[in-house]
Amino acid sequence: MTSSSATLPRPTHRASGAVTGLAIAVGSALAFSSSGPFVKPLLEGGWSLGAVLLVRMGLASLLLSPALIRAVRRQPGFLRRHGLLIVAFGLTAVAGCQVFYFAAMQRMPVAVALLIQYIAPVLLVVAVWVRTRRAPSTLVIVGSIVAMVGLVLVVDISGARFDLLGTLFALCAAVCAAAYFVIAARAGDQLPPLALAAGGLLTGTLVMAVLVGTGVLPFAAPAITVPMFGAEVPGILPLLWVGGVATTLGYALGVIAVPLIGSRVASFVGLSEVLFALGFAWLLLGETPAPVQFLGGAVLLAGVVLVRMDATDPVERRTETATIPVVPAP
Repeated sequence: MTSSSATLPRPTHRASGAVTGLAIAVGSALAFSSSGPFVKPLLEGGWSLGAVLLVRMGLASLLLSPALIRAVRRQPGFLRRHGLLIVAFGLTAVAGCQVFYFAAMQRMPVAVALLIQYIAPVLLVVAVWVRTRRAPSTLVIVGSIVAMVGLVLVVDISGARFDLLGTLFALCAAVCAAAYFVIAARAGDQLPPLALAAGGLLTGTLVMAVLVGTGVLPFAAPAITVPMFGAEVPGILPLLWVGGVATTLGYALGVIAVPLIGSRVASFVGLSEVLFALGFAWLLLGETPAPVQFLGGAVLLAGVVLVRMDATDPVERRTETATIPVVPAP
């Protein structure tokens, strides 16, 4: 009797942690989703993509840097033990994800590039399947299909043309997005999530500085005003939001959430970023979603719920996903 009652709080604690993780993951998706609508007027006003990404990553890495400094001071040999993982996170989850996505966007419709990038959750399911040789449950398979159908409805791909190189770039972006969830799942007491995010953003900033400095990506940052909320505001204001809020909170909340709910569930919850982006574009830019996009949003959320219903214990899930080989190609 005593032994039984002693174990009762554990499931409650785990369930509470999972709910907290889900809420944090949704917050991360919400933060990330505001980037596009805020960046779009800057790009249309003359800012180059290299300038936007460099400032965005640099500001976020600066704001999160105290977490990395604290981890280095508290743990002797921190960089020796975790340096490669942090660099891999910066090359894939930070720099690679964005560079490859925007490279694909220049060769094919934005919607198609976005759709290909967001197959990352399916890549994770397949990777675990191949690695463990255990087929995913029916709920996971059906949920994955339903979520992808919803994503297709949300993202308008009518009249899209095929471009081989653009497709390869978008697939690389998808691999980078999958690596984001896999690496973030390894965060914990020895590798604090915020230190991982800070180190990754710092690595991404250095990569962007090299690309801009060598002329691979052009740098242009004119002093402009952009339309926002029905008024003209200095271009620096939306950029401060993108770097100081959207990117900082997006990565910080994301790396905290993934160890709590696992990379698989977190990746599917991350699909809600597309829905939030539609809402921000509607609110800030007056781009009203079509009825089919609302339907797609409902279908996408149904797929996420199905995958979540199959979620196992967070600790088991974290151990399983940590065995997936990270591919730092981007």
